[in-house]
Parts: sequence; C-alpha cells; structure tokens
Amino acid sequence: MTVLDNRALNRAALARQSLLARADAPVLDTVAALGGLQAQEPQEPFIGLWSRLRAFDPSVLSDLLTGRRVVRTHLMRRTVHLVTADDALAWRARHDAMLRQRVLGVYRQDLDGVDLEELAEAGRAVMADGEPRTMTELARAVSERWPAPGRRALGEMLVAALVPMVQLPPRGLWRTRAGVRNATLSSWLGREIDPPAPAGTDPVGEAIVRRYLAAFGPAASADLRAWCGLAGLPAAVAAVREELVSFRDERGRELLDLPDAPRPDPDTPAPVRFLPAFDNAVLGYQDRTRIIDDAHRGLSVAGARVVLVDGRVAATWTVENDDTVAVAPLGRFSRADRTAVAEEGEAMASFLSDGDSRRVRIDGSPR
Repeated sequence: MTVLDNRALNRAALARQSLLARADAPVLDTVAALGGLQAQEPQEPFIGLWSRLRAFDPSVLSDLLTGRRVVRTHLMRRTVHLVTADDALAWRARHDAMLRQRVLGVYRQDLDGVDLEELAEAGRAVMADGEPRTMTELARAVSERWPAPGRRALGEMLVAALVPMVQLPPRGLWRTRAGVRNATLSSWLGREIDPPAPAGTDPVGEAIVRRYLAAFGPAASADLRAWCGLAGLPAAVAAVREELVSFRDERGRELLDLPDAPRPDPDTPAPVRFLPAFDNAVLGYQDRTRIIDDAHRGLSVAGARVVLVDGRVAATWTVENDDTVAVAPLGRFSRADRTAVAEEGEAMASFLSDGDSRRVRIDGSPR
C-alpha cells in the first residue's frame, strides 16, 4: 500500500482547502465544499474565505446569511459552524445524539433527573410563536418547570442540542457586533429538517464520509471523527469503502480517499496564507502533524490565528488597534519567507481595514 508522507498529505489538504491556490468559486459553493466553516468567533469565516477565494467580497457572505442561504448553527463537535442551509437541514438529525451527549458531558449533574424529551417539547412550545430569543430568555421561559438546574444548563441543552436552532443576523455579518438571538432552524428556513434515516441505514453518514474526504482527505477514520464528532461512522465508512482508495501514513495508519480527488506533487510550492482562529484546515484532523507540529498543537484549540509558511503553521498573528497586522514567528524565517509573509500580511491588513492600512510588523524570530 502506498505510503504518503506528511508533505504529500499537506499538499493534498491545501489543494482541497483552496489554500494551495485561491479559487474562483462562488462563496456558497465554497462553504459547501469545505463542509462548513467553524464560526464561534463571528468574523473569522470572512478571514477564512478571503484566504481561499480570489477577489472575495465579504458582503456576499453577509447577503447569504440574511438571504437564508447559509446559517450559523451548532453542528460538528457541538461548535458553531457556518454551513449551507441545505447541509444544515440534511445533517442536523444525524448530529442529534452527539449534540446531546456533548452537552450532557458538561452539565450531566445539573440536568440529572430532567426528562430531555419533555424539556425539548417545552422548548419547542416556547419557540412556536416564531419570535427570536436569547438563550437566557429561552431558559427563563422553562425554568419554572425545572427550577433546580441552572439556567445555563437548560439553555445550552435547548439551544445547542434539543431544539435545532440558528443564530440570526446581524450576528455574523461583516464588521457587525451583535449578541446571539436564536430561531428554530425550520422556521428560519421555511423547511423541515430531514427526518432520521430508517434503522439500519445511514445515508447521511455515508454522504458525510464522502464530503469529508473531498475537503480533507486522504484521512483516517479517527480524523473523520475528530472533525465531526459523530459516533457510528465505521458502518458508513464500510458502506462506501468500495468507492474509495487506500494509503498509509508514516505512522502506519490506513488513510482513505476518493479516487479522483487531488493529491498534488509534494514539491508543489505552497504560498503564505493567514488563517483565522479555529480554522478547520488545522482542526479537521485527529493527527494534525500534516499541517502543525505537535509542539504547537495547543494553538489550534486556543483560538490563535496562524500563518502558514510552506504549507505549515509557522507563526501566529493578531491585529492591533491601528490596523497593523502583527506576526509572531514560531521559528526562524528565511529572508524569502519574511518577504512573503510581509506581502500577504499587507494584503490582509488592507482587507480588514477596507484599504486604510497595509501595515505589517513581523516580530523577531524566537531563538
């Protein structure tokens, strides 16, 4: 079985994430192709798309949100993701059990003795008038029936698990600060969520396997689970295995992939890219060594924005009050790398400031 080293896996991931070359694809198609963008930090998807699309216009993404073509919702790993409306409706029921388990993992003691089906029914009844509500307002509305659990536990369970919700604009719009107001997914989109599949079948799981490999492969089953958080996917993998090709990584793990998906030459040049916090290009794997060294793995869950140099995480970056993009290298930059980082940083500063700044500061490389 062919062994793919980390550089080969890196170039495959970059190609599928539109990070090897910016794409000309429509924003909606890109959101779908990526399987959604992690979005608990509302402005970060704009940065992720700017780094992937040529001539990205942030107003297009805002319009897709207000036009109900994409939504912000709890989905993969119980985190807020920006996904297409079609994917939200198709995938939500398949995520129900995982979402419940993850919320219970945090609030199990608080919710001990609470009938979750009864709580879900009460939450749906409150939301039936179509009025958007904050999580606190929804929890307050049901707290008379369940006074013992903290309102935070009730609200999290309702909003993130029991009642499929979306976070409404203006939250998530370009350069907009807004709190979270929730509406039910079906009322916002005017369509019902796809029902669960009949017992013994998992067409959504099989579709998710294909979609994941198209956006992140070649990858191991453990990587797939790390991205979506879903249990029960081995059966879905087995069902589509005959469609797939197999490789091994340097650790000996079996990697699966779509036969015609891009696997570029490992020597393909990789441009500098600035990634947002919690970008799935980094978080979408259990083994992240194809893109980030184990020594820096903690950055991927700490909310650090990172810079890719030669396809790998080589620095973090922030934006200062005067719109200067400040880059903090994790190691030594060559002169060529420093120049390339400065050029991409200038473009990022211009994007974020609407052309008012092209200021970049690159800190000294650590010894």
